[in-house]
Amino acid sequence: MLTPNALGGMVTSPHHLASQAGLDVLREGGTAIEAVVATASTLAVVYPHMTGLGGDAFWLICHPDGRTVAIDACGALAMGAEHAIYTEAGHTVIPWRGGLAANTVAGTVSGWETALELSAELRDPLPLDRLLRDAIHYAEHGRVVSESEGALLAQKQHELMSDPTLARICFPEGKPWTAGSIRKSPELAQTLRMLNRDGLRSFYNGPLARSLAADLAAAGSPVRSLDLLAHRAEVKEPLQAQTSDGTLYNTAPPTQGVASLLILALSDHLSRDNGPESFSHIHGLVEATKQSFLYRNRHTDGSEHSEALARSLLADPARLEAMTARISMTHAMPWTEQTQWGDTTWMGAIDRNGVAVSMIQSLYFEFGSGVMLPQSGLFWQNRGSSFRLAHSGWNILRPGAKPFHTLNPAAARLRDGRTMVYGTMGGEGQPQTQAAVFSRHVRHGVPLQEAIRRPRWLLGRTWGEESLSLKVEPGFSPDVMSQLETAGHVVEALEDQSIIMGHAGALVRHENGRLEGATDPRSDGAVAAW
Repeated sequence: MLTPNALGGMVTSPHHLASQAGLDVLREGGTAIEAVVATASTLAVVYPHMTGLGGDAFWLICHPDGRTVAIDACGALAMGAEHAIYTEAGHTVIPWRGGLAANTVAGTVSGWETALELSAELRDPLPLDRLLRDAIHYAEHGRVVSESEGALLAQKQHELMSDPTLARICFPEGKPWTAGSIRKSPELAQTLRMLNRDGLRSFYNGPLARSLAADLAAAGSPVRSLDLLAHRAEVKEPLQAQTSDGTLYNTAPPTQGVASLLILALSDHLSRDNGPESFSHIHGLVEATKQSFLYRNRHTDGSEHSEALARSLLADPARLEAMTARISMTHAMPWTEQTQWGDTTWMGAIDRNGVAVSMIQSLYFEFGSGVMLPQSGLFWQNRGSSFRLAHSGWNILRPGAKPFHTLNPAAARLRDGRTMVYGTMGGEGQPQTQAAVFSRHVRHGVPLQEAIRRPRWLLGRTWGEESLSLKVEPGFSPDVMSQLETAGHVVEALEDQSIIMGHAGALVRHENGRLEGATDPRSDGAVAAW
């Protein structure tokens, strides 16, 4: 597959209609930030099983003058989400579905709001109704149900039918929507029109916010109007790691961005491998993943202390070398860590002025908490189900705290002058897919689209499964598979390329202004460019 090239602007996302919506904004002179808002809002309509207004988001914005900023649009745990509401209901862990899983504020819309404020500093803004135009159109006039949405509705029907609104809308006559059918979302269209009329802040303060709070309370969620009112997105310094490739960026805790950076920083300290599909390349990245996840699982959550620890570690070459020294290039470390799940969408855009955006937004599990709010048509996330129902330790349930996030958008400023934004959905697989794509393209010169198309691997469990094996897509040589097993990896050979490997995407801007883009054949996505 050839890598698309362009000069005027480029967008990539996991759905072709969303990519086109973002490109149209670029063609009208909009910034990459505005294009991403158009892309994200369209994804909320055409890819609702993966993302939506009821979730969280994180942004990286790379300016051509060298500035890089992050936006943390993560909602906090409701102030009323005390241990007692779970224990009195007989729960020993926070449930994944239902009102008690819908326990955090949704931050996505606040991220759009904050990003557009930064965009307005670059040029006169396009009106909000222009940015939401495509999303409103598809919600009002209909869109085609994708294969992945239809398949997941059928697969998860037993988990989702308990919500009356979701059951009525998505399972008419008790049967799930099927791929290829045409569906409208009038309640979601009305929500988008209210945001356009009253402003994005109205999601948290105004008639829309009151309707959200009322529907959440009726569903058994602890989120209330005061929780919505208190929410603000934050502009922050991104995490960064200095490597031989250049400066790599990701988002700070509560995200697992530190793990994504650690994998690439540790592998940078290993001896150079024998090629992008070799045993040494895969084994080295898998073992770096283990070291990174061991750190993440003990030190990364929504606390300020966690962020300080991550920044300190990434800036300390001696500590990074000490972590690298624990990696054997001949033997696999046994792996028994229980890790994280999650679904999401990554999108990127670069405009003609060189502003590059890496953005990721999510409902956590497919269809989030499984709570569909009747007045607004939103799926509400279940990100707060990642909290531990404990009184001390890592990622504990604490009202007002931010939950641990698998979300993490990536970017890099390479030593040869290129700027790269990249990312993927896939929960546990996000850091691993980022490492595979980056190392293939940047360290081994594999063309960008080919770097994403090639087979990938995933260490750890996937959605609803407890397997901790090293799952490998077909396409690697038998010798490599044999070497992985000989080294001690518990290899699980997959029959085909799989959604569990994520929906990756990437954009690259060269010093001369040339743009390259790639999308994942595992998704419904496309690169849109001019």
